[in-house]
Amino acid sequence: MRVVVAGSSGQIGSSLVPLLRSAGHEVVRLVRRRPHAPDERGWDPPAGRIQPGALDRARAVVNLCGAGVGDRRWTQARKQLLLDSRTVPTEVLAAAVVEHGVPTLVNASAVGYYGDTGDEVVDERFPAGRGFLADLVREWEAATGAAAAAGVRVVLLRTGLVLGPAGGLLGRLRPLFGALLGGRLGSGAQYFPWISLDDEIGAIRFVLEQPGVAGPVNLTAPAPVTNAEFTRAMSRALHRPAPWVVPAPVLRLALGEFADEGVLVGQRAVPAALQHHGFQFQHPALAAALAELVGT
Repeated sequence: MRVVVAGSSGQIGSSLVPLLRSAGHEVVRLVRRRPHAPDERGWDPPAGRIQPGALDRARAVVNLCGAGVGDRRWTQARKQLLLDSRTVPTEVLAAAVVEHGVPTLVNASAVGYYGDTGDEVVDERFPAGRGFLADLVREWEAATGAAAAAGVRVVLLRTGLVLGPAGGLLGRLRPLFGALLGGRLGSGAQYFPWISLDDEIGAIRFVLEQPGVAGPVNLTAPAPVTNAEFTRAMSRALHRPAPWVVPAPVLRLALGEFADEGVLVGQRAVPAALQHHGFQFQHPALAAALAELVGT
């Protein structure tokens, strides 16, 4: 299968591309700079331009574009960037798959769609929540509307917190735990809907190869944990105590609005769609996943 990938340079995309190639798929990468490799094609989402021929013979497009949600404080300008960096590329690709007759669009999304769900178990049937993040994800998913209306198979990847061996969440947390600064955030009761990077990219390959999968798909491990449970598991995996508690007011002072939407709340999201279609997780349990990822 010829697969066109947008957003191939991030944590997920840079691991997905070699996985797809190892499985025998041909991968074309869309890049915003001038292409310089045989597998690259140029595109300019704000201008609505994709290099001619980029989608020729493609059977699927995977869109992983989007600026980092927790990288900076949420000014109004940053919020607009978070929205535009998701909806604009998605609208361009949704129109392109229709124009070129590509039968499948696999589009990034997030469990933030559900808002704060407390300890209630959440699958793909759960409605959208409230708040900036929930609104952001709802608009992000709606940007695929042209493709869905034309009969394209659209898969919405509602991804949780991705745990990889380098960078990402573990890349930020590991030095803190190593310096004995690890600890729970706020009450610690908020759920962390985690997934290993191997399972993240494995699930994307799975939905590409399974034509019966469509609509929202939670990309989370089968056993979500609370922040307090996650902290204890990290402590055990790294053999470092994590006695600290970062109070909610301190988090709000440091992170602003993101603290109340992305750190002090969570989703007890479960991968019902993946399990229904028979996906097999490599890392269904957090302790084993962390032991492998941190090399203990």
